[in-house]
Amino acid sequence: MDGNRSELLMAVEGMTCAGCAEAVRRTIRRLDPGAEVRVDLETGRVSALTGARGEEVARALTGAGYAATAIVR
Repeated sequence: MDGNRSELLMAVEGMTCAGCAEAVRRTIRRLDPGAEVRVDLETGRVSALTGARGEEVARALTGAGYAATAIVR
């Protein structure tokens, strides 16, 4: 990934445990190994400082078994 990183906020359904949170982190880091990812299991929100686009992150998370949509601020 290039140096153009931005804050991405996602609503992610289906995360229930620390293992799910780690799976989500791994999935995003496959797209951008340098991504900084924070997962909030209580709210179902994931924020990431990443160069990956919201659409590609949502597609990757959906492929990993989580319903994910980007939240526009």
